Amino acid sequence: MRVDPQYIGGLVQSLDNSTLTEQQLSSQLSSGLRVTSLSDDPVAAGQASLLGSAISQDDTFVQTAATTQSLMQVSDSALGSVVTQLTSALSLAVEGSNGTENATDLQANAQQLTGIRDEILSLANTSYDGTYVFAGSKGNTAPYTLDTSTSPATDTYTGDTNVGSVTTPSGQQIQTGLAGSAIFSAAGADVFQALNNIIADFSSGTASSSATADTAALKTALSNVSQQRSTLDSGISRLQSASTYAQTDATQKTATQGSLVSVDTATVATQLSAVETQRTALMSVMATLEKGSLFDDIQ
Repeated sequence: MRVDPQYIGGLVQSLDNSTLTEQQLSSQLSSGLRVTSLSDDPVAAGQASLLGSAISQDDTFVQTAATTQSLMQVSDSALGSVVTQLTSALSLAVEGSNGTENATDLQANAQQLTGIRDEILSLANTSYDGTYVFAGSKGNTAPYTLDTSTSPATDTYTGDTNVGSVTTPSGQQIQTGLAGSAIFSAAGADVFQALNNIIADFSSGTASSSATADTAALKTALSNVSQQRSTLDSGISRLQSASTYAQTDATQKTATQGSLVSVDTATVATQLSAVETQRTALMSVMATLEKGSLFDDIQ
């Protein structure tokens, strides 16, 4: 029996193709990936690459948001303490300015107010990870100093008005900080000026004629600090929401990316079984033909 050489060549080519397909399917099963290079599926590979960039952007934002939120929470905690201190100061100011306290009480109030002022000064110079949180963009230097050589004492702000912000993956801008000048030194609501004036009002043991007006100024300063803190709290809430959204978005995009490049295990396993069967059959046919050709040659 003589076999057409072209037929044998076709069988060899079919066997090679079957072997290559078997290797590819086996690789897909072991790696779990259908697409590992652009040539495997250009469209899916391109879409997966775009999704990868978006996922990376989400992940970077989530990491940035976590660090930024920690700084904002430190600022919020400090302002919460400032509100508490100012509330106590306002109570002392009202007591001293109502004309019912004696000289000893007024001087005691002045001493307590001095302690409160110094505590608020320390809070105004709060730092986080080496950065002064209320200094604007000049975070390397404590923003507030106090000069007690004058009466009333005077404060100086050495920070600036620049505040930080972050941009969400959707392009939304979120303010992440507050300048001390807006919190403690706002026009008509200067915390230290009001405190220093009231301390001076009571220090002599006799409430000065300006005590009532200075008490009103302190109330205005307290209201401004509370408003500024609300702005910060709003930023914290918005940042948390944006971070949660980015995490969810990254999870969804990761799932979509996986569906583009991952294999359907059951389908590939079925295909592999069929290819293995085909390859076995081809090898059997070729073995039979080879034996037949050898027998003819011996004859």
